[in-house]
Amino acid sequence: MNKTLKKIIIKTKRQIFSEVIGNNSSLLKGEGYDFLELKEYEYGEDVKKIDWIISAKFKKPHVKVFHAQKELNINIVPILGGSVYFGTKKFKQELITEICSILGFSCIKQGDPFSSFIANEEVTLCTKKSKRNFSVNMMCENIFEYNSIGKTQDFKTITNELFKHIKKKSIIFLIGDFINIENLDLRLLSKKHEIFTIIVRDKFEEKPFELGNVNLVDPSTNQTFDGNINSGTIKRYEKNIKENDHRLFEHLQTCGIRFTKIYTHEEPLPKLLRIMK
Repeated sequence: MNKTLKKIIIKTKRQIFSEVIGNNSSLLKGEGYDFLELKEYEYGEDVKKIDWIISAKFKKPHVKVFHAQKELNINIVPILGGSVYFGTKKFKQELITEICSILGFSCIKQGDPFSSFIANEEVTLCTKKSKRNFSVNMMCENIFEYNSIGKTQDFKTITNELFKHIKKKSIIFLIGDFINIENLDLRLLSKKHEIFTIIVRDKFEEKPFELGNVNLVDPSTNQTFDGNINSGTIKRYEKNIKENDHRLFEHLQTCGIRFTKIYTHEEPLPKLLRIMK
């Protein structure tokens, strides 16, 4: 196993199993252990649920209602187009691997099974539904070593394939840089599933500096660019990025999707904890 990948897995596993992250309480009412409320007894309910002490005080039968204890169906979906093969502090693909590792170990800690997919021009199964540490290791290895160069992000295909393959109501984590989102439409998918979007960026992508004459290669299309990156070029580029992100944030808010942005120089765990609260 690659040394960097091994460090990611050891670090994230230690973080998850040593930090007090808490459990996801279901908002559904039903059989379970977490007390939710007391309510008046209704005809046909199980008399075993009656709280006789409270019933005596109110002189009416009352029953206890609990949170439903159900396994969450988790799907981790890194979007690995060529644009993730970039970074100044670390590659975005490396940060995506770390985020997926945190999510995978969090699922295991809570006792929830998870599946993972790799998405770009198509959606392929990365690991089958599992609660095992081995599945986290395999997922991380597949993501870290995936050859993303020459791959483009087809959001229409991604959303259609996820809608088709994920049958049960699930929690879906979409992780990518979300640059060039012309065909991104999560409205239908968000009605069927609960979606969390994690935007991974490098600061240089949003605030580049003048480089002068350069020869660049687009890792998504392998097209070359010969030109001068001066102040005028940077202003136009920054304007396009701001417009892209404005459309992205507006769309996510319209769909009721929670999201966060994590940069390559940041620790991902604190921001992931905030988005899950």
